[in-house]
Amino acid sequence: MFSVSVVYIAVGSLVTGLVVSYVYFRIRDKWFLSTARHEAKKMLEDAKAESERLKNESKIQLKEHMFQTKMELEKEGKEKRKDLQNWEKRLLSKEENLDKRINMLDLKEEKIKKTEQEITRAEEKVQSELLLYKNKVKETQDKLERLTGITTDEAKRIQVSMIVDEARLEAGKKLKEIEDNLKEESEKKAKHVISTAIQRYSGEFVSERTVSVVNLPGDEMKGRIIGREGRNIRAIEAATGVDLIIDDTPETVVISGFDPVRREIARLSVEKLIVDGRIHPGRIEEIVEKVRKDVEKEIKEAGERALFEVGIHNVHNEILKLIGSLKYRTSYSQNQLVHSLEVSFFCGLMAAELGLDEKLAKRAGLLHDIGKAVDHSMEGSHAQIGADIAKKYGESQEILHAIRAHHEEEKPETILAVLVQAADALSSARPGARREMLESYIKRVEDLEKISYSFSGVERAYAIQAGREIRVMVKSDQVNDEAAANLSRDIAKKIEDELSYPGQVRVTVIRETRAVGVAK
Repeated sequence: MFSVSVVYIAVGSLVTGLVVSYVYFRIRDKWFLSTARHEAKKMLEDAKAESERLKNESKIQLKEHMFQTKMELEKEGKEKRKDLQNWEKRLLSKEENLDKRINMLDLKEEKIKKTEQEITRAEEKVQSELLLYKNKVKETQDKLERLTGITTDEAKRIQVSMIVDEARLEAGKKLKEIEDNLKEESEKKAKHVISTAIQRYSGEFVSERTVSVVNLPGDEMKGRIIGREGRNIRAIEAATGVDLIIDDTPETVVISGFDPVRREIARLSVEKLIVDGRIHPGRIEEIVEKVRKDVEKEIKEAGERALFEVGIHNVHNEILKLIGSLKYRTSYSQNQLVHSLEVSFFCGLMAAELGLDEKLAKRAGLLHDIGKAVDHSMEGSHAQIGADIAKKYGESQEILHAIRAHHEEEKPETILAVLVQAADALSSARPGARREMLESYIKRVEDLEKISYSFSGVERAYAIQAGREIRVMVKSDQVNDEAAANLSRDIAKKIEDELSYPGQVRVTVIRETRAVGVAK
């Protein structure tokens, strides 16, 4: 009985719990549903409000865009209207000009018609007068034939013979005049070409000696160079082929040798031995051999630089070495490599002025003295030696002839040979090229300035362009413009009377007036 009651109680509790749970869940679901509806309603209202706001903003932006577009269209319309007005004005102006031209053409056409009518009348008059003249000539010829007994054809032949004789005489005179003028013009042209080449090229010059001098750090080094019983100095002389002169001159050794390349090898070797400090026959031979290779490399590089400077190629390697060895060869204190480059440039400049092959002229100028690289060890003149070398290594006949003829050992027969001869003379004779001409050149420049200062009113005078021009500054308060022109002629006349010089000297008188104001 007790257990049944307990069961009833348990069942009742369970039913009560289920009912309570059902009620709780129903209430909760209603609350959630109410809350969700409220939030959905709120979100819908917010969405409507946002939509209204975006709609209003879009309307405002659309109105602004329409207003901006309207303003731009109005502005563009104004500009186009302005352009159309300008075009209209231009068209009206062109129409007016066309009307004027049409009127002028009408007037010219009327004038041309009148002129044609006058010409027609004049032609008719001339024809009638010509016919009358022919009749008179015929009557006169008939009278002359009757009086002289010579027909018209015979008279014509006599007259033609006289005219031919006179024409031959006049032609001879004219031919002589043309020959004289041609000679004068050719001389002027030659002077112009040479002076142009001189002005366009200004080369440096190098002054070298026939012996080389090595400075020593002290006189005790002389004994080390001589060595025990002179073995060191003999080893140096045997290895280099030069003479070493060690005398009383303090701290100096003189290297003497006819071959400039050997002399340079000896000079560099002695300098390296002094720096190295180990001076004995074995070391001497080692240093000399190393220096010889360095000098041979420098000779080749010098030849390559020379070919590059003048812009020629396809030169045999042996000729290239000979060109480079001219770097150590001098003549009258003028470096032969520099001289050959100058001759090459001068030949090229003059060939360009004459419309000839510039590269061929440069090649001939560069190779004209290659014989001097070996003339100390071969018999014959350097021109003939150079031509033989060039022939051996495949140079053209034009080049060979130019080399042989540049010292008149062979008569120049081509323009190229004459150009090389002239360029060689230019390079040798230019101011400063050779030592014996430097003093005379300086004296001439000093005389030019001295002559300018001899005139009153001259403030300063400068000789420029290697003495080819003198610029004279005058005092503006003492020399006016007319007097300046007269002064230039007077100075030029005095220079002609008192000085001897190649080419011509330009006299430029400069009169300067200055006005200075100061702003405070």
